[in-house]
Amino acid sequence: MFVRVKMLAALLLTLAACKGSRPADATAAGDGGTPGPKKDETVSLNGAGATFPYPLYSKWISEYNKLNPNVKINYQSIGSGGGIRQIIAGTVDFGATDAPMKGDESKQAPSKLLHIPATIGAVVIAYNVPEVTGTLRLAPEALVEIYAGKIRNWNDPKIKADNPNAKLPAKEISVVYRTDGSGTTSVFTDYLSKISPEWRAKVGAGKSVDFPLGLGAKGNEGVTGQVKTSPYTIGYIERAYASQNKLPMIEIRNKAGKFVAPSTEAMSAAAASVEMPDELFVSLSNADGDAAYPITSYSYLLLYENAKDPVKGAALARYVWWGLHDGQKFSKALDYAPIPDKVLSKVEAQLKALRSGDKKLLSGS
Repeated sequence: MFVRVKMLAALLLTLAACKGSRPADATAAGDGGTPGPKKDETVSLNGAGATFPYPLYSKWISEYNKLNPNVKINYQSIGSGGGIRQIIAGTVDFGATDAPMKGDESKQAPSKLLHIPATIGAVVIAYNVPEVTGTLRLAPEALVEIYAGKIRNWNDPKIKADNPNAKLPAKEISVVYRTDGSGTTSVFTDYLSKISPEWRAKVGAGKSVDFPLGLGAKGNEGVTGQVKTSPYTIGYIERAYASQNKLPMIEIRNKAGKFVAPSTEAMSAAAASVEMPDELFVSLSNADGDAAYPITSYSYLLLYENAKDPVKGAALARYVWWGLHDGQKFSKALDYAPIPDKVLSKVEAQLKALRSGDKKLLSGS
């Protein structure tokens, strides 16, 4: 009897040990080998950058805080250029940009920065023409000429050609553009440069360019405000801003010759046609495919591969992991498209490589 009791006790101990040795999920809190905040410890994370994904990131932060009230996240939508500068300077814990960092920008960072594709959005062409009640269409060449100052009036023959039934007024087109260092501008001018060699040579693509004409405004919010309040204006903004402000959006003829509206399905179609390289950033503008919206873009979070602060680093890694998984369900309602599964698997591998010194930031990785 005594021997049986000893054998039973040994068996129970063995089962308990086996149960405790199962690998933890990558999002689990690491109280042992993984650095991170304890349950009763408050951690504050600060981020800054792109205005393009701001509506979605605001939702993420709100929902994540409900689940993790000890993690306080603050995000300032100051533009992609500002986000890159601040993450390089170390004044924020994470940055955000729609335009991948250039080589010279990456070299300024004290250590390796990773691009993490977080969502997919569309740069739409919003307009305010009171006489027009339906949806306008534009050929890409006409869009270039409007921003180059070659098409000056709403009733220009090149606009009328694709809108024969629209009541187009003989009013001057007022062009609105971004004045701040903007990933939205980078996406837009990247597209124009692919369409027009002349635009590429004279104006170029980037976060800040010298537009030939127009009225400047700061942020997606600023351009949206100008278009909404000023008749006969046209401006490029992220779709969520146009949708929330009930601004009409132009259907653009894509590479396949189809006029396409900037729906979330059209964004996903653009992403599906472009292979994501190992560095995890790529242009989606002017993508192949009948259903692809031609001014689509990934938006990226910028994270240091090796976090200085292990507690903050672990908290940030878990938040981003949540955003790339549970957070994606909020995308479509806010006019963004979720990250494709084939891209997500690459992103997961990158997130699991995050560390602080020789310790991984995600348990189970």
